[in-house]
Amino acid sequence: MTPPVPATPPAYVPGHGLLAGRTAVITATAGAGIGGATARRFLEEGARILISDAHARRLKETEAALAAEFGADRIDSLPCDVTDETQVQQLFDTAVRLHGGLDAVVNNAGLGGTAELVDMTDEQWTRVLDVTLNGTFRCTRAALRHYRDTDGGGVIVNNASVVGWRAQAGQAHYAAAKAGVMALTRCAAVEAAAYGVRVNAVSPSLAMHPHLVKVTSAELLAELTEREAFGRYAEPWEIANVIVFLASGYSSYMTGETVSVSSQHA
Repeated sequence: MTPPVPATPPAYVPGHGLLAGRTAVITATAGAGIGGATARRFLEEGARILISDAHARRLKETEAALAAEFGADRIDSLPCDVTDETQVQQLFDTAVRLHGGLDAVVNNAGLGGTAELVDMTDEQWTRVLDVTLNGTFRCTRAALRHYRDTDGGGVIVNNASVVGWRAQAGQAHYAAAKAGVMALTRCAAVEAAAYGVRVNAVSPSLAMHPHLVKVTSAELLAELTEREAFGRYAEPWEIANVIVFLASGYSSYMTGETVSVSSQHA
């Protein structure tokens, strides 16, 4: 199975030191998708990062590859299942211990799937909601507790989806979870302002990566690609660029926003 051939992608944008001296936690980074691209972009922009994922082996491989390129002193990893509160707390405790503080958090962990609502099981519904929405809640809560207690400010960027705005057959659980991430982002932003913390989200449509190709039919990928204004899917690093922007000082007056990285926001 191969994805549809897109229009010519843009040239890769080099780093500009937008996150120099910053420290960050990024979840769900063990792969070639948005999380992995975000980890790389943060390093290219000068950050020091702690990456996490539920897949311990792939996470370690990702850490080793990035450490070889950017230096072992700028990256650490810790396996974390965001459905487990104990593991989430360990992740943030480790970040503070390693970094001496925490400037940014990227909540990228999410789980999809395709099932018609009439046939969807409780287990399918609950699993997608627990990883995608509840996991974002747990990590946001852990980050806000740290920011509240240290009074040093910070940034949280959540990964939503255009499916949280528009309907798509077979995606009721995922759409509900991502719409919940958007609502969580808005409410958290209002509360976090008192701590000098900004909370925003990105909302991608179709960012191509190997796992998506494995779990999605070529026909559906072609259909989704055709909907895009540029006639192509996004490269994961194009989504990561917007995450970098939201984590940087260039978005200093933005909070509670969900930024559509696509023309398919309605």
